[in-house]
Amino acid sequence: MGKTLWILNHYAISPDMPGGTRHFDLASELVKKGHDVTIFASGFDHHTHRYMKIDPKEKIRVEEYDGVRFVWINTTPYSKNDWRRVVNMISYGWRVLRCDRGLPKPDVVIGSSMHPFAALAGWRLARKHKARFIFEVRDLWPQVLVDMGAMSETNLVVKLLRKLEKFLYVRSDRVIVLGTQMKEYIARYGINEKKIVWIPNGVVISRYNNNMVNNKDRNDFRVIYLGAHSITNALNVLLEAAKIVQDQGYANINFHLVGDGPEKGKLIQQAEEMKLNNVKFRQPVPKDKVADVLEEADVLVLTKDSTFGKYSGSILKLFDYMAASKPIVCSAAVDYDPVSISSCGFTVPPEDPEALAKAIIKLYVMQPEERQAMGKRGREYVEKYHSISVLANKLEQVLDEVCDKGPHLES
Repeated sequence: MGKTLWILNHYAISPDMPGGTRHFDLASELVKKGHDVTIFASGFDHHTHRYMKIDPKEKIRVEEYDGVRFVWINTTPYSKNDWRRVVNMISYGWRVLRCDRGLPKPDVVIGSSMHPFAALAGWRLARKHKARFIFEVRDLWPQVLVDMGAMSETNLVVKLLRKLEKFLYVRSDRVIVLGTQMKEYIARYGINEKKIVWIPNGVVISRYNNNMVNNKDRNDFRVIYLGAHSITNALNVLLEAAKIVQDQGYANINFHLVGDGPEKGKLIQQAEEMKLNNVKFRQPVPKDKVADVLEEADVLVLTKDSTFGKYSGSILKLFDYMAASKPIVCSAAVDYDPVSISSCGFTVPPEDPEALAKAIIKLYVMQPEERQAMGKRGREYVEKYHSISVLANKLEQVLDEVCDKGPHLES
């Protein structure tokens, strides 16, 4: 029997926007199975700092994409990561509580954290409608703030956030984590491990089946990064690697950085100061155009800074990269490393431009057939373990369990 599911994700996007579409993709699969899914998201876009999905004078707007209902909420604007962004988060958590009129009553509410206010609002709506509550942990707040050095353990805000996260762990019927290593962190709070379910990020495989870009028609060897230009993505390291490649005389290797974010202006300036002639900055593309861009690549690269560490989640773009059947260089310290597991490329330490450059050059001098074999291994791995259809089946099983198998699991 189909369930009615509400998903609260401040930063959720529809498929016509650039960025990660985890919840839309999962919801789309669930809708095909007969479930009713509503996603509550901010109409003010985090990446562009503009009202993308709602007029500034509107309170909410309801739209539908492939059977998935989106409720776009007017949240307070901001232009950088200062106190105004915190106000934006709080405004989402408060205003979403009043956006449920006229919608089908939920059986299950998922509160998804980039920040905890969305999850707290999810718990409140679940309680209001006597629905089951699932806490989805995409980033561990406040641990991520401590890891980044933004706040110390003794900070009052950190202490309050720790109490809030424990509150949500205890009162949830299930906790969905994106990173396997998050289980260890959550278990420290005395949470029953049976409550914790790993559902990582994934990819809609069919988006990568019909791309016919012929890379032989051009002379350059193209290294592509596609995603957010933010501090945690450490793209300054990629520029330093590009400088090493340039200085070593590999004039045929070019770097394309596709996307947007708060660091893009600084990165463009840095590239100019470094006199890089092998780097090109490109505009972001909507999700339905990502496959076309990735198909241009000879190598795909992703970088993370050292704070991305032990308790961070699942790297969304990685599975798009693997589905594109391209060799990958991953510059990050990760607990779960599908690049190494599947042998679809190389994983190098974070913030090490020399190691990053060396791996790219190694792929450049490699025979094309060997690179193709690497890409094929990545594709096979992601089909087996990270296809959205596989992950949606797992989520559906969780929905059935919390709805049909009796009382709330004690912590």
